[in-house]
Amino acid sequence: MTKSRQAFQTIAFDADDTLWRNEEIFMNAQDEFIRLLSPYHSEAYIREHLGEVQVRNLGHFGYGIKGFTLSMIETAIELTEGRILGHEIQQIIDLAKCMVAMPVEVLPNIEAVLKTLQSKCRLMVITKGDLLDQESKFARSGIADYFDIIEVVSEKLPATYEQILAKHNIPKDEFLMIGNSLKSDVLPVLDIGAAAIHIPYHSTWVHEQVDDSILASYENLVQLTDVSLVLEHLHRDKIQQELA
Repeated sequence: MTKSRQAFQTIAFDADDTLWRNEEIFMNAQDEFIRLLSPYHSEAYIREHLGEVQVRNLGHFGYGIKGFTLSMIETAIELTEGRILGHEIQQIIDLAKCMVAMPVEVLPNIEAVLKTLQSKCRLMVITKGDLLDQESKFARSGIADYFDIIEVVSEKLPATYEQILAKHNIPKDEFLMIGNSLKSDVLPVLDIGAAAIHIPYHSTWVHEQVDDSILASYENLVQLTDVSLVLEHLHRDKIQQELA
């Protein structure tokens, strides 16, 4: 019997909301920001405008806390028509510093899965965000030693993954990506002919959400409810390949 493809030699993970909690930090900061601007506008309007400014600024500042902070400041200036006070801007900056200093909470079952996979394949992280912030989170996470390669990128497009695979001489049929974002972690990988597993997080930034009509075209989309199921899935997949 022959395999239809080789076993995965490199398995990559997204970081934020795949390895550790992250979205709650932004949601809590956003709530504090809305309270700060509540004398000027309604919660719904502030939330909507901040989201628009964030997306508008991605090309300028990228992802992460620093870009989010600049978007909060810009939103505050716009929504107050320049009347925002210096001490209120300082409150936004202090809020950002609190975000950076938040403890890194590794998600349940992650370390157990990494410990098992470490002896079977090369482990990688491919994550978006600010380099300094992501490096700090890895240093504080307690799981950095499980990974052989860490790549921090400005965007996750099909070309991004192709460049990373070429850089590390990784064949597409030996690569697996695991992450919580369909838009960033899964669909671009499937688009280049590699494999990916989607493990949803309980909340997803609206910019990362994908319409169901788009998902319908991906017949090979794999979704698991928890990272603990990855090992079972890989074992089952291996058996099926050996029987093919």
